[in-house]
Amino acid sequence: MRHPREGWSEGGRRAPREMSRRDFLGRAGAASAALGLGTMLGTRGIKSPIPAGRAAEAAAEAAGSHSTPSLPLPRQNHPVRWPIFSDNRPIASNLKPEEGATLQIYNWVAYINEDVIKSFCKKYKCKYSLTTFNTMTEAIAKLATGEFQFDIFFPTIDVIGQLIETKLMRPLNHSYIPNIANCWPDYKNPFYDEGWQYTVPSEIYTTGMAWRKDKVSLKPSWSMPWEAKKYKGKVALLDDNREGPSLALMKMGIYDLNTTSPAQLRAAGAQLRELESLVNIRIDNSDYTEIPSGNTWIHQAWSGDMASSYEYLPKGTSVDVIGYWFPPDGKGPIANDIMSVLTSGKNPVLSHLFLNYMLNVDNALNNYSYVGYMQPMTAVTAPRLVKEKLLPPQLESTVVKRSYFKTGVMELELPESANLLWEQTWNSFSQGL
Repeated sequence: MRHPREGWSEGGRRAPREMSRRDFLGRAGAASAALGLGTMLGTRGIKSPIPAGRAAEAAAEAAGSHSTPSLPLPRQNHPVRWPIFSDNRPIASNLKPEEGATLQIYNWVAYINEDVIKSFCKKYKCKYSLTTFNTMTEAIAKLATGEFQFDIFFPTIDVIGQLIETKLMRPLNHSYIPNIANCWPDYKNPFYDEGWQYTVPSEIYTTGMAWRKDKVSLKPSWSMPWEAKKYKGKVALLDDNREGPSLALMKMGIYDLNTTSPAQLRAAGAQLRELESLVNIRIDNSDYTEIPSGNTWIHQAWSGDMASSYEYLPKGTSVDVIGYWFPPDGKGPIANDIMSVLTSGKNPVLSHLFLNYMLNVDNALNNYSYVGYMQPMTAVTAPRLVKEKLLPPQLESTVVKRSYFKTGVMELELPESANLLWEQTWNSFSQGL
């Protein structure tokens, strides 16, 4: 599953040539083997590009033997409360911030406004070091070496169980983070971390359809690309092994975007091949530039990308030409990132205070002004973003509503056998496009 920030450059834009996830997996497998991740972390260790632990479990099951049970897979209808271990407990309350410290932050490229970090450091009289990564696989592999002392990490939901199990993630002392009250109440008990024992929310976004209103007369829907035969050559999907098949599933009325059914995934693959024959589909993750430029007229898109897409419009072109659709009933793909404190860090008190600082509404808005991806806060609404001139009113549809957390569907971690089916479904369609 690809994150919206994969392939971005340090300058805050995607690199000229993006390495697709399937390319990365092929290259990273050898690197992980060299690191010995499976051996170092055990059969329930950190997820490597070809997860050694899960692969071993699958092989053992195939041979009829017993293996270590895999970690639970959080689902909206099957929440998970992770354990707190006796040798990895929350820090004590009422501790003073570390003095003369350098806060070590590990985050996606171009996914935080450094002005916010600088203001934090000014307030708490500390310095900071920001290290970035391009893929979660890369990030996890670096953490697994044990050679780095990062304090703050911005993971995705699908890896937190492995980080907790290997005690790389520190449980939180809530007394340092009162600003959680600014977030939607759902995040005090999210299904993927009941009781928010290890995480607080970061950016949240939807996956919908973007289109050029001045070029396309179709009504937006999940079927929109299949109905765009007269726009052949001007239609694109996100280059993502979960988003593409998920769109095909929703077009068929299937909203289990974590399905393990081979029959459903075969049907999704057939739908994608039909789409290619109809519109000569393209795949890329440049939704934020392709729609404004007019190179693409219909594009599966991430809401945060489209919130800032107007900045890429040619001079003299009105933002009115850009449309972004997510179903009004909220039944579509939704995702959120998270912030966490790592056990490797030397500054656990400052780390807690930093999480709290990022959950301040003004700081969240400042961060939004740079990244285009909003945080799930009660006070961060479409009218406020428009009023503060952080978002054109024409793009209010990119704002994620609180109700979406309940009505939306998340693409979550899969059992390894099912993950391979999704990969195969996407690769058999996308290779050569």
